[in-house]
Order: sequence, then C-alpha cells, then structure tokens
Amino acid sequence: MKYSNQLILALLLLATTAACTDQDYEEYNKGYDTLTLSATQSTDTLDEASHASNAVTLNWTTGNNGGTGNRIAYTLELAKAGTDFANPCTLVSDATQTYEWSGNEENLNNMILDNMGGQPGKRIDLQARVTASVTGYDEVQQSEVSFSFVPYAPVSSTLYLIGDATPNGWSADNATPMTRTDNGIFTWEGSLTKGSLKFITTLGQLLPSYNLGDDGLATLRTSDDQPDNQWHISEAHYYKVSINLLTGVVAIEETESSKPAFEQLFFVGNMTGWSFEQMTRDVLDPYLFRLGRFFDQGGDFKFGTSDGSWENMYKATKANAPYTDTSMKFVSGYDPDDKWYLQDGETNKAYKICVDIRSGKERMLMSEFHPYEGIWLVGDATPNGWDLANATAMTKSSDYVFTWTGKLNAGEMKFTCDKKSDWNGAWFMCAAGNDMEPTGKPEQALFIDKSSDNCKAQYLDLSIGDIDQKWKISQSGTYTITLDQLHETVTITKR
Repeated sequence: MKYSNQLILALLLLATTAACTDQDYEEYNKGYDTLTLSATQSTDTLDEASHASNAVTLNWTTGNNGGTGNRIAYTLELAKAGTDFANPCTLVSDATQTYEWSGNEENLNNMILDNMGGQPGKRIDLQARVTASVTGYDEVQQSEVSFSFVPYAPVSSTLYLIGDATPNGWSADNATPMTRTDNGIFTWEGSLTKGSLKFITTLGQLLPSYNLGDDGLATLRTSDDQPDNQWHISEAHYYKVSINLLTGVVAIEETESSKPAFEQLFFVGNMTGWSFEQMTRDVLDPYLFRLGRFFDQGGDFKFGTSDGSWENMYKATKANAPYTDTSMKFVSGYDPDDKWYLQDGETNKAYKICVDIRSGKERMLMSEFHPYEGIWLVGDATPNGWDLANATAMTKSSDYVFTWTGKLNAGEMKFTCDKKSDWNGAWFMCAAGNDMEPTGKPEQALFIDKSSDNCKAQYLDLSIGDIDQKWKISQSGTYTITLDQLHETVTITKR
C-alpha cells in the first residue's frame, strides 16, 4: 500500500507530539481561530423560587495555539462591570478541554451579593472574561462579554417556632428549630398546646420574625413598630407545621403522632458474629429500617434496638422462621427468643431487608436482590438533559457499583435504573430532600421503584408515585459519581 507524502508527514508529526497533545488538538493549525466568549441568559431577573434553574451559560471557542499542537488552558472570570476585573470570581481555573460554564440562579445571586457589591432589586452590570494560555506560545488571548442581572434577597436558611403554644414557650434563646427541606420551605412535627405562635429566623433574636398578615399569609416583620399578629392554637394536639417563606403559605394541621418507638435498629445474627450491624432509617417513613447485604453465611438472625443490648428486640413469631416469613413481634425481655433462619442453600446471595416497627403492625420484609444491569443519569444537569431515552449511562465497575466521570451543568439530577418511558420505573433519588446539594462524600440515596408492588406495599401511609427528589448541581464542572445499588449510597464529587 502506498501513502502520500502528506499522510506520512502527518503520521510522523502525530508520533512526535502525542505526549504533549490531546484529542482536541489533532488539527494543529489553530493559528487562525480567534478566542470568542459568548453568553446565553435564561433570565435577567433572578428569583429564589427558581433557584436551581440555569441563569446564564458562557461558551467560548478554542482560541489560538499558534500551530504548536499544545493544549490550550482556559481561565474564566466574572466581575462587576467597570472594575477591570480587580476582584473577580474565578469560575474556571486553568482547565483544558473545557469550553462552557453555566451557573444556576442561586449560585449567581450569591456571587453578586457576596463578591460584587450587588443590592437586591437593583440591576447590576457584569463582565465575564476568558483567558487562553498555551505552553510555548506567548500571545495573550482574551475575550469578554457583558450582561446584567437583578439579584434577590435570599430568605433565611434557618427558622424557629416561638410562642406559648410551642414546646419551649417565648424563649428566643431556646426556640424550637424547624427542618429546612428546600429554599424557604420548613416543616416541624410535635405537640402544641393552646396558645399563640410565630416564627423567628435567628436563635436568640426576636427580630426578624414571620407573623400572620392580614391576608392570612406569613409576612416578614423587621421592626417593633410593625404589627405582631400571631397564629392561634385552640386545642392541644399533635401537629404538623409547614411554612413556605417564598409564598407566605403556612399550614398547621392536626395529625397523629408519627414518632416511632425507636430511632435506630440493628441486624444481629450468626452472619454478623452476633455483633450489631446498624440499619438505615428510611427517609420517607421513620418506622421503616433498611439493610442491603451480601450473605456468605447462613444461620439465625433478629433485630436489636440498642447496640449490644439483648433486651427490647424484634424477633420472629416462631423458631427457625424462614426469611420469607414477614410476621414479627417485639420482645421487651429475653424470652421468647425466636429467630429467623437463613439456610445454607440460600447464601452467597445479596438480600435487601425492610423492617417496619409500627406498633401492632410489625413486619419483616426480606427478598433476594437482583442488581440492575444499567444505571443512567437524568436531568438538566446531565449531558443529555431530561431525554430519558438517551440518558447518560454509568459504567459498571462491580456487581453492585456503577461509576461515571464527566461534565455536569448547573441544574437537577437523579438516576434511572430502567429508563421506563412513562417515568414510573426504578429510581435512585436524593434522600436529603429535593434540590439538595451533594455533599461530596458518600451519602444515603433514596431508592424507589414506582412500578413495583413490593415497593409500594412497604409504604403504608404514602404514595411513592408522587416522590420526586433530585440533587441540585449549583456549579458546572467535572464530577465523579459512584453509586452502590446494594447499600443504596452515592458519592458525587466535583474534581
């Protein structure tokens, strides 16, 4: 076979420069490509109600490597217009093969208020600048683009109940904390007595507070001169209190106590060497406890409520009960000591266990776990967005673990196990709530199979078809994700 002189020359050039180039620079004549930065805005008025939505995307061309074939590294900065980038926010630092950055509304709002002197409700002009640098090529390459935003004043990230109807009365130093489930959204459950209540944002301070407005909504009170109207509880009961600071909607509803008898549960048996292995409490139903485990040994097992204690245990209702026997009883003393028994022929398999400790409805649900052959990323933070049919595949690294490394945009994300077109399949979701930032460390994931009758039957008091909790990626970049489907954990780390 004969090669042209040009092809031979190209092959020789590739061989001599492979060590210092990458796949983006196989075309070496980059000397005529002008670095150009552009901005695409989704909105110009930021709003905390859509805090996870993309606000702006910055794109740039490759720029000029002077025909050297060397990699081009990019630095992207954002600053208040007219400051000549004296104190910029660095969005991308010395990154290669990166040509885009996107920021959601909350992330951009925080930068404007914290770093650029922005004021809520007042438009601010911004400038972005990308700088390209190449080893062995000294030409300065920069491109700028301008745009503007109107930032918002974020609502408080903490909230407390205060009043003679609440557990700790009018003491601002000992006010009752509420649980934040999303930006501006807080909940609390517990016993309230007859009396009044309102909400304060800061422990130890009576102002700012949220009080009852004339329209029935919560209104922000920042001065003693403003009305101090409160909500009134007419009857002592167990209540669920919910408040949305973004809309002002407050719900105070009587409900049955949902506090289980125990807040932790342990698996113990022959297969643990009779040591206590802690189970995971379900994030949707506090009465449920879960365990995913590979069993290489059979034998007896039962469930403890305190590490190392053989009293107050949940046990089988008969001796040597098969693992398929769901009946369970609570034993406060030592006897009877009936246990489940896993046969030797039922070992060398993975199982998932769900224990329900509702008084009078105790049950133990154990089934063999068959791992999914594929796991995919879905959401506007992922490379293929909400296109379920073309969801981004993870790589299987073991029977139960999948990994993925790549670029995520600002936005939302969850994981599908089956890509069911009606969206009612098996999912791994954010256990911490909806639109919560990943911790960067191993964290519990919420597994829901909306098409599984077994999964539906585990939840007695809620419809799993309505559950949709996603992670929020606030800053685009390269991430590494590890998902363990047996132990139902996920790690999402920005590199």
